[in-house]
Amino acid sequence: MKIVVHDTASTMLDLLQCPLEERPDAFREMLSPLKSAMAAMGDIDLVQMHQQGVGFRLDREDPRYVPALRQMQDAGVWHRIEESLNLGWERISGAVPGIKHAETVHVVLVLGNPDDHHLTVRSAGYFGAGGFPGAIHLTMWPTDTALKKIEHAAVHELHHNVRYANVVWDPMAVTVGEHVVAEGLAEAFVRELAGEEAMGPWSRALTGAGLDSAYEKITADIDVAGMQHLTAYVLGDATAELLGQQPVGLPDFAGYAVGLRIVDAHLAASSLTAAESIALPVREILTNAGVPTSV
Repeated sequence: MKIVVHDTASTMLDLLQCPLEERPDAFREMLSPLKSAMAAMGDIDLVQMHQQGVGFRLDREDPRYVPALRQMQDAGVWHRIEESLNLGWERISGAVPGIKHAETVHVVLVLGNPDDHHLTVRSAGYFGAGGFPGAIHLTMWPTDTALKKIEHAAVHELHHNVRYANVVWDPMAVTVGEHVVAEGLAEAFVRELAGEEAMGPWSRALTGAGLDSAYEKITADIDVAGMQHLTAYVLGDATAELLGQQPVGLPDFAGYAVGLRIVDAHLAASSLTAAESIALPVREILTNAGVPTSV
Protein backbone atom coordinates (compact mmCIF):
# COMPACT_ATOMS: atom_id res chain seq x y z
CA MET A 1 0.00 0.00 0.00
CA LYS A 2 1.21 3.45 -0.91
CA ILE A 3 -0.03 6.14 1.49
CA VAL A 4 -0.05 9.68 0.09
CA VAL A 5 -0.68 12.44 2.63
CA HIS A 6 -1.30 15.50 0.49
CA ASP A 7 0.17 18.85 1.52
CA THR A 8 -3.19 20.50 1.92
CA ALA A 9 -1.72 23.08 4.30
CA SER A 10 0.14 24.80 1.46
CA THR A 11 -2.83 24.40 -0.86
CA MET A 12 -5.27 25.95 1.62
CA LEU A 13 -2.89 28.81 2.43
CA ASP A 14 -2.68 29.57 -1.28
CA LEU A 15 -6.44 29.20 -1.67
CA LEU A 16 -7.05 31.75 1.08
CA GLN A 17 -5.16 34.32 -0.98
CA CYS A 18 -7.50 33.82 -3.95
CA PRO A 19 -10.60 35.94 -4.60
CA LEU A 20 -13.68 34.37 -3.04
CA GLU A 21 -15.19 33.44 -6.37
CA GLU A 22 -12.11 31.33 -7.27
CA ARG A 23 -11.98 29.37 -4.03
CA PRO A 24 -14.55 26.63 -4.77
CA ASP A 25 -12.70 25.53 -7.91
CA ALA A 26 -9.35 25.61 -6.12
CA PHE A 27 -10.84 23.57 -3.29
CA ARG A 28 -12.36 21.08 -5.76
CA GLU A 29 -8.91 20.57 -7.24
CA MET A 30 -7.47 19.96 -3.78
CA LEU A 31 -10.04 17.22 -3.14
CA SER A 32 -9.66 15.64 -6.58
CA PRO A 33 -7.41 12.76 -5.39
CA LEU A 34 -10.39 11.43 -3.39
CA LYS A 35 -12.88 11.54 -6.23
CA SER A 36 -12.22 8.13 -7.76
CA ALA A 37 -12.42 6.24 -4.46
CA MET A 38 -15.51 8.12 -3.31
CA ALA A 39 -17.34 7.55 -6.60
CA ALA A 40 -19.02 4.65 -4.78
CA MET A 41 -21.26 7.31 -3.21
CA GLY A 42 -22.54 8.26 -6.64
CA ASP A 43 -22.14 11.53 -8.49
CA ILE A 44 -21.37 13.75 -5.53
CA ASP A 45 -19.93 17.24 -5.41
CA LEU A 46 -17.25 17.19 -2.72
CA VAL A 47 -17.23 20.97 -2.56
CA GLN A 48 -20.95 21.04 -1.90
CA MET A 49 -20.50 18.41 0.81
CA HIS A 50 -17.82 20.57 2.39
CA GLN A 51 -19.95 23.70 2.31
CA GLN A 52 -22.94 21.88 3.81
CA GLY A 53 -20.78 20.20 6.41
CA VAL A 54 -18.32 21.39 9.05
CA GLY A 55 -15.46 22.62 6.86
CA PHE A 56 -14.05 26.13 6.77
CA ARG A 57 -16.12 28.62 4.80
CA LEU A 58 -15.24 29.22 1.18
CA ASP A 59 -17.62 32.17 0.79
CA ARG A 60 -16.15 34.62 3.27
CA GLU A 61 -12.93 35.94 4.74
CA ASP A 62 -12.01 34.83 8.25
CA PRO A 63 -8.83 36.06 9.98
CA ARG A 64 -8.69 32.88 12.08
CA TYR A 65 -7.99 30.52 9.19
CA VAL A 66 -4.37 31.31 8.32
CA PRO A 67 -3.14 31.27 11.95
CA ALA A 68 -4.93 27.96 12.48
CA LEU A 69 -3.18 26.41 9.49
CA ARG A 70 0.16 27.80 10.64
CA GLN A 71 -0.45 26.32 14.09
CA MET A 72 -1.14 22.92 12.53
CA GLN A 73 2.00 23.15 10.41
CA ASP A 74 4.09 24.10 13.44
CA ALA A 75 2.69 21.08 15.30
CA GLY A 76 3.84 18.79 12.48
CA VAL A 77 0.32 17.52 11.89
CA TRP A 78 0.79 16.31 8.30
CA HIS A 79 4.07 14.54 9.08
CA ARG A 80 2.59 12.87 12.17
CA ILE A 81 -0.39 11.64 10.17
CA GLU A 82 1.92 10.08 7.58
CA GLU A 83 4.09 8.40 10.22
CA SER A 84 1.10 6.98 12.09
CA LEU A 85 -0.57 5.68 8.93
CA ASN A 86 2.59 3.91 7.82
CA LEU A 87 2.94 2.35 11.26
CA GLY A 88 -0.73 1.32 11.18
CA TRP A 89 -0.40 -0.31 7.78
CA GLU A 90 2.75 -2.13 8.92
CA ARG A 91 0.77 -3.56 11.85
CA ILE A 92 -2.24 -4.57 9.72
CA SER A 93 -0.22 -6.14 6.91
CA GLY A 94 1.86 -8.03 9.45
CA ALA A 95 -1.22 -9.30 11.27
CA VAL A 96 -3.09 -10.41 8.12
CA PRO A 97 -0.56 -11.10 5.35
CA GLY A 98 -2.07 -10.83 1.89
CA ILE A 99 -5.12 -8.89 3.01
CA LYS A 100 -6.89 -7.00 0.23
CA HIS A 101 -6.35 -3.25 0.20
CA ALA A 102 -6.30 -0.22 -2.06
CA GLU A 103 -2.98 0.07 -3.87
CA THR A 104 -2.84 3.79 -3.03
CA VAL A 105 -4.62 5.60 -0.21
CA HIS A 106 -4.94 9.36 -0.69
CA VAL A 107 -5.20 11.30 2.56
CA VAL A 108 -6.62 14.83 2.60
CA LEU A 109 -6.81 16.93 5.76
CA VAL A 110 -9.21 19.88 5.58
CA LEU A 111 -9.49 22.82 7.94
CA GLY A 112 -12.76 22.83 9.86
CA ASN A 113 -15.18 25.59 10.77
CA PRO A 114 -14.36 27.02 14.22
CA ASP A 115 -17.99 28.10 14.66
CA ASP A 116 -19.44 24.62 14.13
CA HIS A 117 -20.55 23.15 17.45
CA HIS A 118 -20.67 19.60 16.11
CA LEU A 119 -17.00 19.77 15.14
CA THR A 120 -15.40 21.87 17.85
CA VAL A 121 -17.44 20.82 20.90
CA ARG A 122 -19.21 17.53 20.25
CA SER A 123 -16.26 16.08 18.32
CA ALA A 124 -13.45 17.91 20.20
CA GLY A 125 -12.20 19.48 16.96
CA TYR A 126 -11.55 16.54 14.67
CA PHE A 127 -12.99 13.55 12.87
CA GLY A 128 -12.62 11.62 9.64
CA ALA A 129 -14.16 9.45 6.96
CA GLY A 130 -12.25 6.47 5.63
CA GLY A 131 -14.74 3.81 4.60
CA PHE A 132 -13.96 4.14 0.88
CA PRO A 133 -10.85 2.11 -0.01
CA GLY A 134 -8.27 4.50 -1.40
CA ALA A 135 -9.49 7.69 0.33
CA ILE A 136 -9.21 9.14 3.84
CA HIS A 137 -10.78 12.54 4.48
CA LEU A 138 -9.94 14.27 7.77
CA THR A 139 -11.43 17.48 9.14
CA MET A 140 -9.79 19.43 11.95
CA TRP A 141 -9.88 22.67 13.84
CA PRO A 142 -6.76 22.97 16.06
CA THR A 143 -8.28 22.50 19.50
CA ASP A 144 -5.91 21.14 22.13
CA THR A 145 -7.40 17.67 21.77
CA ALA A 146 -7.31 17.69 17.98
CA LEU A 147 -3.68 18.82 17.92
CA LYS A 148 -2.76 15.90 20.16
CA LYS A 149 -4.83 13.21 18.49
CA ILE A 150 -5.44 13.89 14.80
CA GLU A 151 -2.98 11.21 13.66
CA HIS A 152 -4.88 8.64 15.73
CA ALA A 153 -8.09 9.58 13.93
CA ALA A 154 -6.22 8.87 10.69
CA VAL A 155 -5.27 5.41 11.98
CA HIS A 156 -8.91 4.80 12.96
CA GLU A 157 -9.91 5.62 9.38
CA LEU A 158 -7.16 3.40 7.96
CA HIS A 159 -8.72 0.44 9.76
CA HIS A 160 -12.05 1.25 8.08
CA ASN A 161 -10.29 1.68 4.74
CA VAL A 162 -8.84 -1.81 4.82
CA ARG A 163 -11.93 -3.43 6.34
CA TYR A 164 -14.11 -2.19 3.51
CA ALA A 165 -11.71 -3.47 0.90
CA ASN A 166 -12.60 -6.89 2.33
CA VAL A 167 -16.12 -6.55 3.75
CA VAL A 168 -18.96 -5.36 1.51
CA TRP A 169 -20.54 -2.05 2.59
CA ASP A 170 -23.98 -1.88 1.02
CA PRO A 171 -25.70 1.37 2.12
CA MET A 172 -29.12 -0.25 1.81
CA ALA A 173 -28.23 -3.43 3.70
CA VAL A 174 -25.59 -2.35 6.25
CA THR A 175 -26.76 -2.99 9.79
CA VAL A 176 -26.41 -1.32 13.16
CA GLY A 177 -24.21 -4.26 14.11
CA GLU A 178 -21.75 -3.75 11.26
CA HIS A 179 -21.50 -0.03 11.86
CA VAL A 180 -20.93 -0.14 15.62
CA VAL A 181 -18.55 -3.10 15.36
CA ALA A 182 -16.51 -1.26 12.72
CA GLU A 183 -16.19 1.75 15.03
CA GLY A 184 -15.27 -0.45 17.97
CA LEU A 185 -12.63 -2.30 15.95
CA ALA A 186 -11.10 0.95 14.69
CA GLU A 187 -10.86 2.41 18.20
CA ALA A 188 -9.43 -0.83 19.58
CA PHE A 189 -6.84 -0.69 16.80
CA VAL A 190 -5.86 2.84 17.82
CA ARG A 191 -5.42 1.55 21.37
CA GLU A 192 -3.28 -1.37 20.18
CA LEU A 193 -1.07 0.94 18.21
CA ALA A 194 -0.70 3.95 20.52
CA GLY A 195 -2.29 3.21 23.89
CA GLU A 196 -5.48 4.07 25.73
CA GLU A 197 -4.88 7.83 25.71
CA ALA A 198 -4.77 7.91 21.92
CA MET A 199 -8.41 6.88 21.61
CA GLY A 200 -10.96 9.46 20.57
CA PRO A 201 -13.29 11.13 23.07
CA TRP A 202 -16.25 9.52 21.29
CA SER A 203 -15.21 6.02 22.36
CA ARG A 204 -15.33 7.03 26.03
CA ALA A 205 -18.33 9.34 25.87
CA LEU A 206 -20.45 6.87 27.86
CA THR A 207 -19.71 4.93 31.03
CA GLY A 208 -21.62 3.21 33.80
CA ALA A 209 -25.39 3.10 33.67
CA GLY A 210 -25.50 5.28 30.56
CA LEU A 211 -23.34 2.79 28.67
CA ASP A 212 -25.40 -0.14 29.98
CA SER A 213 -28.60 1.48 28.77
CA ALA A 214 -27.15 2.29 25.33
CA TYR A 215 -25.80 -1.27 25.04
CA GLU A 216 -29.25 -2.71 25.67
CA LYS A 217 -30.87 -0.41 23.11
CA ILE A 218 -28.28 -0.97 20.40
CA THR A 219 -27.99 -4.73 20.82
CA ALA A 220 -31.79 -5.04 20.78
CA ASP A 221 -31.78 -3.26 17.39
CA ILE A 222 -28.57 -4.83 16.12
CA ASP A 223 -30.16 -5.99 12.84
CA VAL A 224 -31.75 -2.66 11.85
CA ALA A 225 -30.52 -2.03 8.31
CA GLY A 226 -29.99 0.89 5.94
CA MET A 227 -27.71 3.89 6.31
CA GLN A 228 -30.70 6.21 6.57
CA HIS A 229 -31.55 4.55 9.90
CA LEU A 230 -28.10 4.23 11.47
CA THR A 231 -26.89 7.71 12.40
CA ALA A 232 -28.72 7.88 15.72
CA TYR A 233 -27.42 4.46 16.76
CA VAL A 234 -23.82 5.40 16.04
CA LEU A 235 -23.50 9.17 16.52
CA GLY A 236 -26.54 9.76 18.74
CA ASP A 237 -29.85 11.58 18.42
CA ALA A 238 -28.44 15.11 18.20
CA THR A 239 -26.37 14.31 15.12
CA ALA A 240 -29.23 12.34 13.55
CA GLU A 241 -31.56 15.32 13.95
CA LEU A 242 -28.86 17.59 12.49
CA LEU A 243 -28.92 15.38 9.38
CA GLY A 244 -32.70 15.15 9.26
CA GLN A 245 -32.83 11.55 10.48
CA GLN A 246 -34.99 9.92 13.13
CA PRO A 247 -33.76 9.92 16.75
CA VAL A 248 -33.96 6.66 18.70
CA GLY A 249 -33.22 7.76 22.26
CA LEU A 250 -29.41 7.61 22.36
CA PRO A 251 -26.78 10.16 23.47
CA ASP A 252 -23.80 11.43 21.49
CA PHE A 253 -21.50 8.73 20.09
CA ALA A 254 -23.34 5.88 21.81
CA GLY A 255 -22.39 3.50 19.02
CA TYR A 256 -18.67 4.02 19.53
CA ALA A 257 -18.74 3.12 23.22
CA VAL A 258 -21.10 0.18 22.65
CA GLY A 259 -19.08 -0.97 19.65
CA LEU A 260 -15.91 -0.93 21.74
CA ARG A 261 -17.62 -2.97 24.48
CA ILE A 262 -18.71 -5.55 21.89
CA VAL A 263 -15.26 -5.65 20.30
CA ASP A 264 -13.51 -5.99 23.65
CA ALA A 265 -15.73 -8.99 24.43
CA HIS A 266 -14.86 -10.47 21.03
CA LEU A 267 -11.14 -9.89 21.55
CA ALA A 268 -11.26 -11.54 24.98
CA ALA A 269 -13.20 -14.54 23.68
CA SER A 270 -11.13 -15.06 20.52
CA SER A 271 -7.66 -14.01 21.70
CA LEU A 272 -7.36 -12.04 18.46
CA THR A 273 -6.23 -8.44 18.07
CA ALA A 274 -8.14 -5.66 16.35
CA ALA A 275 -5.62 -5.83 13.52
CA GLU A 276 -6.19 -9.57 13.13
CA SER A 277 -9.97 -9.03 13.27
CA ILE A 278 -10.04 -6.37 10.56
CA ALA A 279 -11.76 -8.49 7.88
CA LEU A 280 -13.88 -10.77 10.07
CA PRO A 281 -17.61 -10.91 9.27
CA VAL A 282 -19.71 -8.96 11.73
CA ARG A 283 -21.71 -12.07 12.66
CA GLU A 284 -18.54 -13.81 13.88
CA ILE A 285 -17.58 -10.83 16.04
CA LEU A 286 -21.09 -10.49 17.48
CA THR A 287 -21.24 -14.23 18.21
CA ASN A 288 -17.89 -14.14 19.99
CA ALA A 289 -19.18 -11.19 22.03
CA GLY A 290 -22.39 -13.01 22.96
CA VAL A 291 -24.68 -10.66 21.01
CA PRO A 292 -27.52 -12.49 19.23
CA THR A 293 -28.26 -11.55 15.63
CA SER A 294 -30.67 -12.91 13.06
CA VAL A 295 -28.82 -11.57 10.01
